[in-house]
Parts: sequence; structure tokens; C-alpha cells
Amino acid sequence: MGSFFLIAATFLASAVEMVEALTIVLAVGVTRGWRSGLTGTGAAVVALAACVAVLGPALVRIPIDDLRLVVGFLLLVFGLQWLRKAILRASGYKAIHDEDEAYRRELAEGRAAARIIRGGVDWYGFTLSFKGVFLEGLEVVFIVLTFGTAQGNLALATLGAGAAVLLVGAAGVLVHRPLSRVPENTLKFTVGVLLTTFGVFWSAEGVGVVWPGGDAAILGVLAVVVAASLGMSASLASERRRAQRRPLPA
Repeated sequence: MGSFFLIAATFLASAVEMVEALTIVLAVGVTRGWRSGLTGTGAAVVALAACVAVLGPALVRIPIDDLRLVVGFLLLVFGLQWLRKAILRASGYKAIHDEDEAYRRELAEGRAAARIIRGGVDWYGFTLSFKGVFLEGLEVVFIVLTFGTAQGNLALATLGAGAAVLLVGAAGVLVHRPLSRVPENTLKFTVGVLLTTFGVFWSAEGVGVVWPGGDAAILGVLAVVVAASLGMSASLASERRRAQRRPLPA
């Protein structure tokens, strides 16, 4: 049970981040040249590998209960942040993320920027692709390391993330355009729910709580988080509709 949720959470979270990174790299390739975009991407991958080499062994040395407490707290911070934005989008208080619009914006900025060549590479394109892939990839690294070490199965966490990276990357190569049909906002809601669920579960274990049923209790926590999230979303949507129907003061 825990293994399934581990793979699902790392896969979905990584897929969301990689869709956003793909949008940036595609825009750089189209406007500034594929050499600068791919060079920046390669440099970001090397930097991320260095982060894994440094952070991975350090996390393994932390006692498991302390690790789960810290990881649980961090996942709650990330999960609730994702969940809050997803609830606001679902209720209409926040605009739905549009990957096509983000792509058009990146295209316009890329075409307008000055062209500076360093070492045979367009510096703007290199920097933009490096920053996009590194920042989005850093979140993937964080999720994989924290999930994998806290659950004691780094291989499964890496498997989930690796599958997402390969799937999104292959889709980008085949279609050469942003994956706007991917239900990214639904994915973000799902990821927020999963991160929050694991955050609650591991934080409690870190302070000594023994869950009835062991890992199976994750289903119960998940059900509570989903019900609370959907309830808040429906409540906010209803409140927004009432506010729109309310007559303006004379």
C-alpha cells in the first residue's frame, strides 16, 4: 500500500514539474536555438546530480523517526501550498494555469531579448533553460529524496520520478509543443493531496504515533484530506457565486 502511494506521489509531482520545465525548454529552442536550450538543460541535470550526491548520503544518516518528523513537516508545507492554490483555482478565486499562455509568453520574451553569444552558445537561452530545468528539477529531487528516505525505499521513489521524466520528455520530443492537454491543475490538486497526506502521516509517526493498520492508515488520512479539500472548494465556489449575485450598493 505504502509502495503504491510512494510511486504515485513521486510520479505525479515529477510530471507536473517536468511539464513546466518542458515549456521553458521548448520556448528557448524555438526562439534562441536548440543548442543553447539543450546545453542549459544538460548543465542543469549535472547540477541536480551534484545535489543528489550531496544531500542523499546526509539524509540517510538521520535517525528514521527524526527524519520522518522533519520530512513530514516539509511535505505539509509544500502540500498545503499546492493544495491551497488548487482549491482557489477550483473555486474560481484564482485563474486556471494555462500552459499554452505560458509558452506564448516565453516565446515573446525570448524573441525580444538581446542575443549575446558566449562560447558559441546564446547566453540568454542557456541561462533561461538552465534556470527552468534546475528549479523545477530541484523540487523533483527534494520529493524523491524525502519520500524515498522516509519510506526507506529510495529506489521506488526514483522509479516513479524517472518514469515521469521519461514520459514527459518523450512526449515533448514527439509533439514539439507544450503538453497543454495534460490536466495539470488536476494533477496539482492530486499532488497537493498526496503530499499533505504523507506529511500528516509521517509527522505523526515522527512524534511517536502508532497508526492503526500501519501503512493502510494512509488511506484513512487520504480520505480525510480529500473530503476537507473538496468541501473547502465547494464552500468557496458557493460563496463566490453568492457574491456575484449580490446587488451593488446604490
